[in-house]
Parts: sequence; structure tokens; C-alpha cells
Amino acid sequence: MPALWQEFEEWLAVHWPEGLADLNQGATAEQLRALEVALGVSLPAPFVECLKIHNGQQGNAGGMFDNSEFLSTDAIAEQWNVWRELLESGEFEGIASETERGVRTDWWNRNWIPFTHNGGGDHYCLDLQPATDGALGQVITMWHDMGERRIVAVNFHAWLAEYVASVRAGNIEYSEDFGGLVNTDYIEP
Repeated sequence: MPALWQEFEEWLAVHWPEGLADLNQGATAEQLRALEVALGVSLPAPFVECLKIHNGQQGNAGGMFDNSEFLSTDAIAEQWNVWRELLESGEFEGIASETERGVRTDWWNRNWIPFTHNGGGDHYCLDLQPATDGALGQVITMWHDMGERRIVAVNFHAWLAEYVASVRAGNIEYSEDFGGLVNTDYIEP
């Protein structure tokens, strides 16, 4: 994890220094413990290691991951609580999502832990309660208004490694129009 972040930070320093400056210092053991207690889960070790390096973003420079903010421990708990309250209010009763094999068909599941947020209710989540063919800790998409739930990586380390590789390969770059890092396919020449 430290090597991945070092690679990413070196790229950010050259290509988007405001993004680098927007990253928080690492989370403390107390912050991580409080998050796990609030969520009622044990977070995967690679994700904890990531948060120990950078506890999300301050949220002032734009989206770090696919134009979405990298959430801090406090922001993860806040976003998770929004979804938990909706679930407990019955908002999702009778609604199923369209999932890939390995992802539960819930609209939202309390064991889906959001770690990014695009400002409109969409997230990348750690899936800590996968369906039978899924992997504990897989990274999935969770769109607030679309039923598609897709596995994007087998675990957080694989997700971050793929993202950093895409950044370094020039497939993701900072866009003024989007106000964050986005896939170059979305940027008009």
C-alpha cells in the first residue's frame, strides 16, 4: 500500500498538485476503531492500511477517484448512515438491484461500505457481505438511482493498484471541466 500511494503521490505532484494537497494525513487508530464500531464491521486490512496513509480528502480540490471524493473515516460514517436510515425507514422494501454474479440483489446493504462519493449519492463500496460467488471485500459500484451493481475489483488493493496504473498510463487525468480525475474517454479534445 505505501508503494502504491508513493507512485500516486508522485504523479499528483506533477499533474495535479491541488489534489495532492487535498489529501488528509493518515487516520489514527482511534478514528479507525470508531469507524468500525459505527459500522459494526471489521474493515479489510488493505483498506485500513490505506486510511492510515491518507484519511480521505479534505474535499476542496475535486474528485480523486473517477471524479468522486475519497472519503475520510468521518465522511464514510456519514454516508453510510444516510443509507442505513433509508434502509431502516423501509425506503428500499421490494426493490432489487441488477447485479453481477457475486453481488447481493439488495438495493443497498448495510455491509456495503462507501469509500468514495460523487456528491450525488453514487459510491464505490467495499462489499463485506457478498453473494455466494463473490469475494469478501470486493469493490462494487453503488448508484443511487440506477439498479446496476457491478464488481470492479476483487479487493481494495487490486482496485487501487488498477487505478494508479491507469493514472500512470495516461488513461486518467485531471479535467477542469469535471473538476477532478476522470477517464480520458470522457474528456473532449
